[in-house]
Amino acid sequence: MHKMTFFPLGNADCCRIDLECGRTILVDFAATRDPDDDDDLRCDLPELLRADLKERKRDYYDVVAFTHLDKDHFCGSTEFFHLRHAQKYQGDDRIKMNVMWVPAALITEKAPDEDEARILQREARHRFKEGKGIRVFSRPERLRKWCEENGLKLEDRLALITDAGKIAPEFSLAVEKVEFFVHSPFAVRQDENTLEDRNGDSLVFQVTFEIEGVHTRALLFADSTHEVLADIVDITKAKKNDKRLEWDIVKLPHHCSYKSIGPEKGKDKTEAVDQVAWLFEEQGASGAICVSTSKPIPAAGSDEDEDPQPPHRQAANYHKGVTGDLNGQFLVTMEHPNTTAPEPLVIEIGKDKATPKKTTRTAAIIATSRSAPRAG
Repeated sequence: MHKMTFFPLGNADCCRIDLECGRTILVDFAATRDPDDDDDLRCDLPELLRADLKERKRDYYDVVAFTHLDKDHFCGSTEFFHLRHAQKYQGDDRIKMNVMWVPAALITEKAPDEDEARILQREARHRFKEGKGIRVFSRPERLRKWCEENGLKLEDRLALITDAGKIAPEFSLAVEKVEFFVHSPFAVRQDENTLEDRNGDSLVFQVTFEIEGVHTRALLFADSTHEVLADIVDITKAKKNDKRLEWDIVKLPHHCSYKSIGPEKGKDKTEAVDQVAWLFEEQGASGAICVSTSKPIPAAGSDEDEDPQPPHRQAANYHKGVTGDLNGQFLVTMEHPNTTAPEPLVIEIGKDKATPKKTTRTAAIIATSRSAPRAG
């Protein structure tokens, strides 16, 4: 059995993928909980991950993917991971990343505003210069120029680069019973005259799991807008590769933002542009699961409902309609199993496809990682 675990982190992302073969992948990392706030219901992500690794008797992840350099996808990572580029970020208690997966823009972006983003960028650049321990997705002209400025030849690093429309070589259905098909970023989105856009240039995968010949497919979106999703759909259809957008599980873009569906929020439900409607309404399998890595969905008329930041009730209503038609489930990380005591959402993947695991309160790490929850 494979497993996908989504952690209650508010409007932030971390997904752990545990393969039946024993290998583990982490997609994004955001330690968002305030340790000085006893009422903070977000999980203590470093503590939960360390407890899991200790149980497995390991101090590493096979792959850690950073989809892009927005804080809600890397917060706390430079305190948690062993970084090769500087001794000050090393130590016995730090968790190793055997391979980093990053979009090309993470390397080529100039002077990120956040200190932690700059540190993470230095690590990616260090590994790329060394020629090991990293996979870069997409090879825009800007990456070639960066190589030239740093005394490298892009051709000497091609084994470390995977383009959109290809499969990441670290895993295969034949061996690990999983494959990662790359949908984004597209190299054409980054020429020398095009401004870098973190959302447009972030990592998007279709993950295909196999158990006893049964395939279960998951789409992992970062903070993709509806324009990016439309591009992905148009390109995939043009390649006659529709199956690469089939899904049993989808990690919704940008914490259930209406902007990933269409240009207008709508009064009660966001209306999807044609490509997004096809993606969600036609490509989802019976019993499919939508995961919103977000705060609880606001109630109509509440103060939260007026917040321009996601999650948006109108977007949630759209996705609830989709999953309802598919006889599936719409799940929110900060509402699972309820809003007063959220727990990690574990989806088990086996011969019966995807099934959310029933929650338990017996794990001591959950009980001790926060005080008694407040209501609301």
